[in-house]
Amino acid sequence: MTEGRSLTGGPTGPPTAAGEAPTPLGDAAGGEIRTLWSDAWYDLRHKPLFWISSLLVVVLITMAAMPTLFTDINPEHAVLANSLEPPGGSAWFGYDLQGRDVYARTIYGARTSILVGVLAMLVTTTVGLTVGIMAGYLGGWPDGVMSRIGDMFLGLPYVLGGIVILSSVAGVRSNPSEAAIMAAVILVLAVLAWPVTARVARSSVLSVRAADYVVAARALGAGPRRLILRHILPNTVAPVIVIATLNVGAFIGAEATLSFLGIGLRSPVISWGVAIADHQDYVRNALHPMLFPALFLCVTVLAFVMLGEAIREALDPKLR
Repeated sequence: MTEGRSLTGGPTGPPTAAGEAPTPLGDAAGGEIRTLWSDAWYDLRHKPLFWISSLLVVVLITMAAMPTLFTDINPEHAVLANSLEPPGGSAWFGYDLQGRDVYARTIYGARTSILVGVLAMLVTTTVGLTVGIMAGYLGGWPDGVMSRIGDMFLGLPYVLGGIVILSSVAGVRSNPSEAAIMAAVILVLAVLAWPVTARVARSSVLSVRAADYVVAARALGAGPRRLILRHILPNTVAPVIVIATLNVGAFIGAEATLSFLGIGLRSPVISWGVAIADHQDYVRNALHPMLFPALFLCVTVLAFVMLGEAIREALDPKLR
């Protein structure tokens, strides 16, 4: 009778008789192998904050993807006789200046606001993660050059950078289409925000690239592509996921800010930021055209921030 080892390299259970298969040791609950992700999921599913924020995010994404589930009113249908009418039985949120249903425009505004936030997050994460991994893995002068470029963008004030870039785009095209306006806003958010993701990814790579399993893989002949994709990337992506989740809420708020200043999205695009900007001059006469889009905006940003904080606490062993 001898003590064996499992296929994963860990010790097995008690010595077994000849011909009996050894049983791998796991946790006390059921023999499962503990990983960062399994520990994080165990921690998340016991957090009420995670379930509340996840439920809100699911509802908001459903609202953005399928607004007809929440209203059958055309958000562009206008009756001037209803201009600035307060909330009532015919219109839950009242009517805006043009006599359009505020509830319908708030529901449809979720599509644009969330789409801009998600797309900007994807672009920012892709660029930042790529630059951060390359800078951390290569080191030396490539790391210095990429880091200094990132510092240049970090030193650019967020709102000022948005004003300069969006004003330049507006100057090139006097009557840009809705797609061009959204693409410009997404580009501005990504250009100004990618260095933060790059810094987080770089610091994670620097702590991982000297690990024993990376050194062993390199000694066995693994090339740079295999080292990055199979060993470095899976062990550096956790903090990037946290930053990406928080960025969605930040970008939705940033889009509303730029639209409020008159340099972001604008009519005929339907978004919460546009609704707030279009009625800022009439707030003394009627608050509801601004109030309800602003409430939805705040709830959405708060939902993504709470989800990001819950994920951060679950993935960071120091916070458990």
